Amino acid sequence: MTVNKGLVARLVAFGIVVGIVQITFVSQLPVAGGTADLAPLAVMSVGLLCGRIHGATFGFALGLFLDVSLLQTLGVTSLILTGIGYYAGRLREGADIEASVVPVLAGAAATVTMSVAYSIIQFLLDVSAPVSGVLLRQLLATLILNTLLALPVHAIARRWLSRSLPQEPRRRRRQASSAALSPLQQGLRTQGSRRTSLS
Repeated sequence: MTVNKGLVARLVAFGIVVGIVQITFVSQLPVAGGTADLAPLAVMSVGLLCGRIHGATFGFALGLFLDVSLLQTLGVTSLILTGIGYYAGRLREGADIEASVVPVLAGAAATVTMSVAYSIIQFLLDVSAPVSGVLLRQLLATLILNTLLALPVHAIARRWLSRSLPQEPRRRRRQASSAALSPLQQGLRTQGSRRTSLS
């Protein structure tokens, strides 16, 4: 397996920028009682654009960076973001990622997964995280904010990683389907295209 050094370098830079912006700016800017969380959106975008391996690896690294920077329970954020990146990559293999609704829905799902899984793990680790109406309102506000930010974050990630992205899944499927045609089917397709050009 060849390593795309250009893609790795861009992912590292993207992760550092996302982590710093989240810690120093976004988390300090409450809106409607909640704050946006760029981490699941960034990991979701990398998974959709680069595949499950890159998505999971990026999620683990970004989660570890956030845990260490914020002095949180080490490994919790990494574990959750690894799963988000992996399943976003799986979604890339079966969905049309060109549709604008995909990053929005995937971003909302990633946000819900992040919030719920983090709360459950904190509860299992016996960390004081009381469930109250205020907490639920904060989670709802975060979900709304992240849903609105999902498409812009995905667009930024796509623009930054565009030069190093792997081949699009739909293009691979089209090539595979063309290669799977029988000689008779390929001949009929060629004759049809010739008739169209003559007419």
